[in-house]
Amino acid sequence: MNFINHVLACLTACLLLPGVAAAATFAKGADVSWVNQEEAAGYVFYNSAGVATDPFVLLKNLGTNAIRLRVWVNPGDGWNNGADVLYKAKRAAAQGMRIMIDFHYSDSWADPGQQTKPSAWSSHTYSQLKTDVYNHTYGILTYLKTNGITVEWVQVGNEINSGMLLPEGSTSNFTQLAGLINQGYAAVKAAYPSALVVLHLANGYNNTVFRWFFDGVKAAGAKWDVIGMSHYPPVASWSSYNTQLTTNMADMVSRYGKPVVISEVGMDWTQAATAKSMMSDLISRVSALGSNGLGVFYWEPEAYPGWQGYTYGALNGSGQFTQALDPY
Repeated sequence: MNFINHVLACLTACLLLPGVAAAATFAKGADVSWVNQEEAAGYVFYNSAGVATDPFVLLKNLGTNAIRLRVWVNPGDGWNNGADVLYKAKRAAAQGMRIMIDFHYSDSWADPGQQTKPSAWSSHTYSQLKTDVYNHTYGILTYLKTNGITVEWVQVGNEINSGMLLPEGSTSNFTQLAGLINQGYAAVKAAYPSALVVLHLANGYNNTVFRWFFDGVKAAGAKWDVIGMSHYPPVASWSSYNTQLTTNMADMVSRYGKPVVISEVGMDWTQAATAKSMMSDLISRVSALGSNGLGVFYWEPEAYPGWQGYTYGALNGSGQFTQALDPY
């Protein structure tokens, strides 16, 4: 009995170690916002034996435990609106997956090159835009919540290197940008008090840009819980980019006292073996941050090669996932 008690005590101690606790909750994620649209267009997903299978089941079987979903305000074709997001969130929840919601605050794509206001908000004043951000964020999240969805992370903006809802929310005016961010933050906490708010920038390897942005919004009083990064390293030099990313992640944790998450990562689907090596290394580097490394989200791994012009998924032409996701 003494031996058994000793073993149990050791196991208990191990489970209490920060590294072990972090590993148990590490997000091995995928943004699958296109999946409903692909299926509606007739695309089917297959397991390694060539049997048609629910893509959420396939991802779960590969080790994926978290899903990221984008939200557009009033998309012309309906994809990525509230109802579409709820349908995908229910499919993810049915597989026991954790959920990140990514607000673009646009009717279409938002990224460093475009942060276009939704058409319904186009003539609104800055004060009205703050109300818009709160109401849209709170409205979508409470809609998900009342339909039984638990949300763990929420991005207030997508790749907001240049700001959001331009020109009012441009980084040329950090005070106004912070005002918009804080409306999103408040709405998230009103809907899901324990959800973590993510501020997400592109080019996670670029420490200079991240310091400039987060110094700016911090000085302006912005609130956030997590720093999100996009990471699309070149095939030939991914190791160097992963090293630069590691430096930036460590600096963000030290400088702002916030954990980090890789909100997006990807590599050309034809380079699956290289993508596998890159992902394995990346997961190790984020995991090494312990509780300050929350996880990694592959961007649209279920995208068929060339779908919507995108070639950085992790699916082959036969609708089967490649080895790029093996590290999960």
